Amino acid sequence: MLHRPSPAVRAPIAPVLSRAAFGPRSGAGSPLPALTDLAATRLVTSGRVALALALRCAGVTNGDTVLTPSWHSLSMLGPVQDRGASARFYRIGQDTAPDLEHARTLLDATVKALVVVHYYGFVQDLAPARAFCDAHGLALIEDCAHAFFGQRDGRAIGASGDYAVGSSMKFFPIYEGGCLASQRHALDGVVLRGAGAGFEGKAMLATLETSFRHGRLPLLRAALRPALALKDMLWNAAKARRPQQARALTPDSSDSGFGFDPWWLERRSSLFSRLVLRLASRDRIVALRRANYLRLEQALNTLPGCRPLYPALPGGACPWQFPLLFDHPEPVFAQLVAQGVPVVRFGRPLAPQVNAALCPHGVAFSERVLALPCHQELSESELDWIIERVRAAVAPA
Repeated sequence: MLHRPSPAVRAPIAPVLSRAAFGPRSGAGSPLPALTDLAATRLVTSGRVALALALRCAGVTNGDTVLTPSWHSLSMLGPVQDRGASARFYRIGQDTAPDLEHARTLLDATVKALVVVHYYGFVQDLAPARAFCDAHGLALIEDCAHAFFGQRDGRAIGASGDYAVGSSMKFFPIYEGGCLASQRHALDGVVLRGAGAGFEGKAMLATLETSFRHGRLPLLRAALRPALALKDMLWNAAKARRPQQARALTPDSSDSGFGFDPWWLERRSSLFSRLVLRLASRDRIVALRRANYLRLEQALNTLPGCRPLYPALPGGACPWQFPLLFDHPEPVFAQLVAQGVPVVRFGRPLAPQVNAALCPHGVAFSERVLALPCHQELSESELDWIIERVRAAVAPA
């Protein structure tokens, strides 16, 4: 779960809009492949919407079962339930790879799909999972919510699965956004339409206001200050008149909730978000995320009582965040949150069916992994501050 930092936070937890986002290319060579490079793509409002559409395209329906990793976000379960299906949880290994031998013991006539997660942007070797699904007539769904860019063994992210789902708002400076993609199947049956002027306006304004709160785009902020003040006044008045049960203008995912509303299944991502995806520098995103990850790794990998979840950053990975595995995470987590440090605990809580007897690694990772931002919009001073706060929390002077 994403924990929102206090008002005193000095670093954004996710990418925020800046002039540099659209600056010149880094010149560091071709960026890694992206989900949007696959043969068929649809830009939707969130990764969970993309997952629900992938399950629909795969023919998952009432009474079916989806094999789901034991280390998961609760937001993965709403799309499964929307199809009238149920999740059955398989083990993952110490390296976070799927335990296909355990998955094999879960097979029966109701199982229709296997979901595999590329945790934190580290691309899994999906050749075994592909062979497993082909042998048993299952759809393979690549959950790329942590990995919009990447490749492994020359295979592009998303290309091994029947369908791939991503969360563009984790990698681009936008308020909402997800991606459904496939290299193997057409997506002609996925027809999207706009979600209305209110959604379009909020998607743009929320992106700008988040950027302003973190000190970006100061000239634009000054120019828009009167208009934003008027907007706030009108919006507060409109909210007071709205029915209590009225649908929100944007999906729950944009505010870090776990909810799933099927209404968003037929809505495309906002025009503003789609333009940002088209215009933002991809190689800058990849290069800076990798550089920030390596800087965090160098600064924090020798701290007592914790270690990086992964021993090294592969050349084909564009990380979502920097995950640290702690022996005793709770005191550190409490101190970081109290100081406004942006920190994420993915997969906390897990579904009630998942316990240490089912999957010791999944439960341990849910409880013990604290992840820090390494996105491309962090300034040097913000990254220094995060490093300083983590060091002080783990090994106080």
